[in-house]
Amino acid sequence: MQRALAHYVPREMAVLGLVELALSFLVIYIVMTLSGTPDWMLGSLGPLPGASAVPAALLALAIGIVALPIGLYQPEVCFDRARLLPATCLAAGLIFAVMLVFGGSITLDRALETARLCAAGLATMTLIRVAWGLDVIRNAMVRPILVLGSAPEAAAFKAALKTRRGRNFSLATMQGGDASWPALRRQGVWGVVIASGMDERTAAAMLDCKLRGLPVHSVAAFHDRYLGRVDLASLTAAGLLAGEGFARGPASAAIKRCFDIVIAICILLFTLPLMSAAALAIKLDSPGPVFYRQKRIGRFGATFTMLKFRSMTADAEACGKPRWAQRKDPRITPVGRFIRASRIDELPQLTNIIRGEMSLVGPRPERPHFVTQLSEAIPFYHQRSYVKPGLTGWAQVNYPYGASVEDAREKLAYDLYYVKHRSVWLDLIILMETVRVVLFRDGAR
Repeated sequence: MQRALAHYVPREMAVLGLVELALSFLVIYIVMTLSGTPDWMLGSLGPLPGASAVPAALLALAIGIVALPIGLYQPEVCFDRARLLPATCLAAGLIFAVMLVFGGSITLDRALETARLCAAGLATMTLIRVAWGLDVIRNAMVRPILVLGSAPEAAAFKAALKTRRGRNFSLATMQGGDASWPALRRQGVWGVVIASGMDERTAAAMLDCKLRGLPVHSVAAFHDRYLGRVDLASLTAAGLLAGEGFARGPASAAIKRCFDIVIAICILLFTLPLMSAAALAIKLDSPGPVFYRQKRIGRFGATFTMLKFRSMTADAEACGKPRWAQRKDPRITPVGRFIRASRIDELPQLTNIIRGEMSLVGPRPERPHFVTQLSEAIPFYHQRSYVKPGLTGWAQVNYPYGASVEDAREKLAYDLYYVKHRSVWLDLIILMETVRVVLFRDGAR
């Protein structure tokens, strides 16, 4: 768990989450104490001293839980205060759902009381975000790193920091050619990335820095640990063979399969009314079938038929040549544009998951034509097929929709990271981030 947190949850975001949880609880508890906590919130606790702390803690925790999948603890969107209101509304919905499950009833008084307390939590989080967004705090969140290498290597690494996870870092410059521990400490350097070979003097200085606690990484290790991707530029078969990860036993595979079946069936049953409405809208919108069946490449290169709601005109590929979807693609129907943006068109793939052809989480399945093309253009592209393709994936929540070989190369860096580090914990992280992608249409096309 500690390793997982180090990989996927930036330290600053963990601190922000804990601060918001503590202060939201405190404010909600004070509001309850001053105005009187309703009996229905106290339940069997009755008039016990400090009994209001329990519902206050549960309410603050509910807000924090729904804030996670919305993206409020992700560095690139944590200052987007427009996401706070949806988080609060979803928290209230979660509370109402729990009330119904445990036999409670939702009355107007209960709804208003819950809304008032959620508003107190919302106001608290808003003030914290305003304070957190001040330059002095935002600058403190950025970690200066020194890159040891040639100018081209430093430029390539700087380009890598433009990814969504790289915004927590900035490039520092070495003053006077001095890479010793005292010099780097005076400059406020957080860590060092070694992009090329070093002489013995520099290597000894870096060893001293590392032993004193300064993070020192290779480019590949930095990409893996802090950017959540594989560095394709330095990737070799020998490196993959000697590196950690990849190995997963039968027990892990069985757990993932059970997880896929249970969650897929639950989502299928829950979204059945939505899927029925989508099918009717597609039929009324344009001539052609409701579902679109397409050959895709699955695990170990096996071909399977993937099911989707049709979002394009029936003759979208009348020329017979596969084409990537483009921005404002004229082949997309009006209903198709909505169901693609909201990811509703992907819901029929739940049947592929139940049949065992796909998983909830994994690299997105690609068409045979594009797999052949991309395997010839991009080294190690075939290695992404060593796991089942997924309804969503690490690349989908970290990189926008791509429609070129270069986009496929960037997404491969995330797909190989998933193949290397896949676990139930990472799957849960991806599923939570998928909620953000669907709600805010990040990367849709």
